[in-house]
Amino acid sequence: MRTSTSRIASFALAGILGLSLASCSSDAADTTASETAAPETAATETAAPETAAEPTAAPETTAAPPIDTAPAATATAMSAGCSNDKLVLKSTGQLTVGTDKPAYSPWFSNDDPANGKGFESALTYAIAEQLGFAKDKVKWTTVPFNSSYAPGSKDFDFDINQISITDERKQVVDFSDGYYEVNQAIVALNDSPAVAATSAAELAKFKFGAQVGTTSLQFITDVVKPSSEPFVYDDTNAAKAALVSKQIDAIVVDLPTAFYITAAEIENSKVVGQFAAQGGGEQFGLLFEKGSALTPCVNEALAALRSSGKLAAIQESELATATNAPLLK
Repeated sequence: MRTSTSRIASFALAGILGLSLASCSSDAADTTASETAAPETAATETAAPETAAEPTAAPETTAAPPIDTAPAATATAMSAGCSNDKLVLKSTGQLTVGTDKPAYSPWFSNDDPANGKGFESALTYAIAEQLGFAKDKVKWTTVPFNSSYAPGSKDFDFDINQISITDERKQVVDFSDGYYEVNQAIVALNDSPAVAATSAAELAKFKFGAQVGTTSLQFITDVVKPSSEPFVYDDTNAAKAALVSKQIDAIVVDLPTAFYITAAEIENSKVVGQFAAQGGGEQFGLLFEKGSALTPCVNEALAALRSSGKLAAIQESELATATNAPLLK
């Protein structure tokens, strides 16, 4: 559920509190832990509000435009085992990257992963450059969020889609080092009594919703512990539609997404607050097929981007700093 394209394009993204430049969170707990918890009425709440427009459809597989057809000379040299001609890839000479559709802002821009805009798109092309790939050698393919971390072979080299690193998932897939650490946040309409809450205990009486298979949904169950079962939706657009129609009182998403929703998508809404990352911090990681030989090379690329300051620069450029989300307890 989105506003018009022109409005989103003009939006100066509200900032994000407490972002770590050292590592880069949420979206992800196991689907099996949450799908059965949804009330029967949740399935009917997927209609987007009349004022919102769905993103323009894009082909399921698309290649980035051939801009700068050679890697930049500024990329740090990789170790011999991670040189471009030594990489084990799904397609020779091509880096195949998966993500879901819609591809949400601020992680992507205009539902187009190949345009290099948005934090995760920009990071992908920085990693590709570090590995020795020109932009036109990066191919994007659509991978539903819940399918990305399912057991089995993959048709991508890595997937980037705000996928949280969890011990359970690591049993069947591989993850890179974390590239972003994030807090969970509560979004409600301005006229909802939920906006006055200052703690999980005060939020427990309200009706919550979140996308299936996400750590946001798991967070509702484990931290907010509402008195009624949370509503579970196929995607965040459906959860936002239910919020706008007042079928639920609040939704839980990662903090950058919460700021984007309130600033550019849902009028008269606000970030009620954020919760400090649980258990030492929740991080997003690039996801690979179990046993992928590419994982250590991508970790080397991430380390080079972090050491050079480029990772921090991408985060600062695509995810601005905020100071207006209170910390809930």
